[in-house]
Amino acid sequence: MKRTIKTLITLFTALIIALPAFATGESDEIRTVHIKGQDNMKFDVELIEAKPGETIKIIFETVSNMPPQAMSHNIAIVDLGTDTDAFAQASMSARDNEFIAPDYEDQVIFNTPMLGGGDSVEMEFTVPETKGDYDFVCTFPGHYMAGMVGILRVQ
Repeated sequence: MKRTIKTLITLFTALIIALPAFATGESDEIRTVHIKGQDNMKFDVELIEAKPGETIKIIFETVSNMPPQAMSHNIAIVDLGTDTDAFAQASMSARDNEFIAPDYEDQVIFNTPMLGGGDSVEMEFTVPETKGDYDFVCTFPGHYMAGMVGILRVQ
């Protein structure tokens, strides 16, 4: 009987200690967003809605039957106020730097490596605290100009 009472007291104490963690309503789960880059030079997801400071896992895949030299994709999310046109233009010639222009690296919030057909990558990043619409683009030559763009909407 004493053992049962001690066990119940121990369980009750553990429950009281753990209860605040459940009562906050917050979750440590990381939201996952799946995005594909395709031969039509479009992302299959063009809008990501997020909360300030949220951690997001991006699973990015290139779906292509073409050789990587002809058709590869990446995702680059740029900071608010970045001249996205100038960034994309400069990045097209930055082959040795994963097609991210060195002069703009400090304005890139997140980027994946360049991926050929059948390749995929999983990466996490923390959403900026400042609310707004952040552009994301593919910087492979010609893809931004063809409309391979999207928005990370922080609200």
